[in-house]
Amino acid sequence: MTYKITLIPGDGTGPEITETVVNVLENTGVKFDWEIVNAGIDIMQKEGTPLPDNVLQSIKKNKIALKGPITTPIGTGFRSVNVAIRKELDLYACLRPCKIYKGVKSKFDAVDLIIVRENTEDLYAGVEFAQDSHEADTIIAHAQNKIRPHSAISIKPISAFGTERIVRYAFEYALKNNRKKVTAVAKANIMKYTDGLFYETARKVAKDYENKISYEERLVDNMCMQLVQKPQDYDVLVLPNLYGDILSDLCAGLVGGLGVAPGANIGDNYAVFEASHGSAPKYKGLNKVNPVAMILSAKLMLEHIGEKEAAQRLEKAVAEVIAQQKHTTYDLGGNAGTKEIGQAIIDKLK
Repeated sequence: MTYKITLIPGDGTGPEITETVVNVLENTGVKFDWEIVNAGIDIMQKEGTPLPDNVLQSIKKNKIALKGPITTPIGTGFRSVNVAIRKELDLYACLRPCKIYKGVKSKFDAVDLIIVRENTEDLYAGVEFAQDSHEADTIIAHAQNKIRPHSAISIKPISAFGTERIVRYAFEYALKNNRKKVTAVAKANIMKYTDGLFYETARKVAKDYENKISYEERLVDNMCMQLVQKPQDYDVLVLPNLYGDILSDLCAGLVGGLGVAPGANIGDNYAVFEASHGSAPKYKGLNKVNPVAMILSAKLMLEHIGEKEAAQRLEKAVAEVIAQQKHTTYDLGGNAGTKEIGQAIIDKLK
């Protein structure tokens, strides 16, 4: 079987990372038919937007996309290509595994966490009002002296619908991947209505998985402390958007950094796989940046399309290359370039 996949090379170091990842994937034995579409800074001058219509059309047609890093334009009014793709395709689940591989410098040796982050709500919904705007002044007037005059306002929406589907996704992921526990993370002691609704809804979902997956709750500030003291006690964490973003980076730090932090954005109809890190434009064309995070994101893609054996072989090859330390990039303690570490992984696959 040949899989038709949308391929978005990205910008900055994205194209060279993507080229290496494609070479690695094509040596797994799985056959791909890549439909290449461009998004980001490099295409913006030509198209007038960093996210041309054909990108979303391609993903909607093929259902699956592999995306290289993309720069978020500054001062253009365009928030983020990444956020726009997630919203347009309703990719409500952000999946970020954080796992230690032997050879990666870390203060821990037994971290294997899954972050499941809600992708569409919370403060990232983009409902904001500028200082002294009519909307902000109206909210301030109704807040009965709880908000200082001349404040800018951001709205934090949390719905039962959005919470139910992200928590259920976390439990289903745990079931399918032999995980034992789901921990819901919020700050309901302070935000009693929004984060309170998140916990209330999560508890209802958890009842459907009693005797299968254990469930617990942690306040987000305490969760940060717990993660840097005893991360081995946790398994799958499910969080609203903002907390999920912050803890994703915290957990990436536990396992050696964003260079080994894969990611996926998944909805009911479409899925986009991408590394958690940015485009690092200062390293563009230098054959320097670590492609492992995107390779591990491709491993998640293989699992998603049902190619689990290939996914296992790919992860094993990555782990062996990192452990041997002969062909790793600078951030992993070596002197190899993007292409060289990719070739070393290919050699392990053969």
